[in-house]
This record gives sequence, structure tokens and C-alpha cells, in this order.
Amino acid sequence: MKTNIKNIDILCVGEVLIDFIGHQSNVQINQTKDYHRYLGGSPTNVAAYCSKLGLKTALVASIGKDGLGDFVIEKLLKNKIDIQFVNQLPNKSTSVIFVSRTDGTPDFIPYRDADYCITENQISKETLLNTKIYHTTCFALSKDIAQSTILTKAKEAYELGCQLSIDINYSEKIWDSKREVLDVVKEYCQYNPLVKVSEDDVFRLFNKTLSHQEIFDYFHELGVNTICLTLGSKGVVLSNKGEEIIELPAVKIEKIEDATGAGDAFWSGFLTSYIKQDPLQKCLETGLKVAAIKLQNIGGLPDHIQI
Repeated sequence: MKTNIKNIDILCVGEVLIDFIGHQSNVQINQTKDYHRYLGGSPTNVAAYCSKLGLKTALVASIGKDGLGDFVIEKLLKNKIDIQFVNQLPNKSTSVIFVSRTDGTPDFIPYRDADYCITENQISKETLLNTKIYHTTCFALSKDIAQSTILTKAKEAYELGCQLSIDINYSEKIWDSKREVLDVVKEYCQYNPLVKVSEDDVFRLFNKTLSHQEIFDYFHELGVNTICLTLGSKGVVLSNKGEEIIELPAVKIEKIEDATGAGDAFWSGFLTSYIKQDPLQKCLETGLKVAAIKLQNIGGLPDHIQI
């Protein structure tokens, strides 16, 4: 029986996957011999990381009614994520991704089935009324039924006073056409989400290098107030409409163990601070600290985090 939640800090809508991360360091998938299994998917990571940072998180997602789906449920519960909006589908398989282990942008191969089968009846008006931040990803928006569901409910969430958020983690491996992704991003951005995008994402999206100001201008014109541009090892730059640009360096660490999910860790720290109504610079600082912790851990964040 479903219980009414009076307060969801972050409702993450999108893909839950099994990440098979390579055991060998700094080699591409064609040279990886062994893989270790982890809970994955960008919205799932954000839900898990924000939960570890003390927020109440819930996930809207679909998985297969199979062994991997059971593994997902077990891990979601262990991470204290509300799973009442997670569907287990008997006629679908849990989606998986094979990922190289690297200190840069990982190589990956997706095998998708259940993850994009997200329907509108999984997100009620009551749920949205009880939600502070409605978060999704470019990956989640790449395929129907999830795409139409997320966009429809984003509009509803916005009209009900919810703050939207999106990680524009664009990959040409996931989308059928570049024109479609730009149209979808444009539609979502009219609801003034908090936007996280990386330099790699922007290059893939536009097939060219844009200046930081060109990136900020593009999203501001779509209706976005706050854009967070992550620069990998160089840190982060944020533009809040009408205010001075904030630029911060990355936290220095001696050895990167695993870069997979580092962007999700950053955004989880940022959103956690944002919900606490911290100034934007503090939100960035928290995000950078959480990302540094993630980079030093394979698979996910440790259970006891000291920021």
C-alpha cells in the first residue's frame, strides 16, 4: 500500500540501470577484461547521493521483473531512496550499461529495455505538490514513453510551484537525432530549471567549441536563470541571470579511482546546498567537495560523508 509523502526534497525521474564498470584502469571497453556490478543511471545516482547527504529522495523509474531488477530494488532500499514510484515490468529486462574505468570521460555501451517505460500514472499531482525539486536528465528524455511523460509532468510540476532541474548529459549514442534533442531541451528549459551541463556535453551537442558566454547566453535565452557549466579537472563556472559569473577551481586530489558518476556527485552536492537555501557560491563549493569524494571511490559515494 502506498503511503502519502508530505515532503520529498528531490524527485528524480529517469533511468535506473546496472553499471558494469571495468575492473582494469584507464583502458577502453575493447581492452577491459572484467567488470564489477553497481547501481547506476544518472537520476538514480543523484537520488542515492542526495540521500547520503541527508535529503529525502524518491525515484520514478522502471526496471525488469528479473534478477537485476531485484538487485536494483535491494540497492535503492539500502540507499534509503523511496521506491514507491518504481515499476517492475514482467515483460521487460532491466537496462544495463558497460562502462570503462577511467579518470576522464568514460566510454560506454548501453543495452536499454525497461528504463524508458516511464508512464504518467507513476507521477501524481499529489506527489508533485509534495516535491521541492523535480530532476531529470538528457539520457532519460532520449526515448519515449519516458520523454513525453517527463515533459508533461515537468510542465505540471512547474505550474504547481516545483523547482525543476536537469543534467544535460547528451550523448549521440543515446539519441536518434541532434535536432530532436535540441527541441526537447528547449521545451524543458522554458520551465526555468537549474541546468547542469559539461563542456563535453556542449561540444557533442553543437559539434563545436563554444565560449562560456555563448553557452550561458544560449540557455538564458531559452528561459533559464541558473546555468552550471562543469569543466572537469578545471572546476566549474556558474552564470545566474543578471549577476556576476562565479568561477571555482576543482578540489585537488592525488589519485582518481573512478570518474563515473562524478558529475552526478557534483550536482547532488549543489542541489543539497540549494535546498538549504545556501548562496550559489556555497552550492558550488559543496558540489565540488562531493565530486572530489566520488572521484576517490569506485562505484558510488561512501556511506559516511564529511563535507
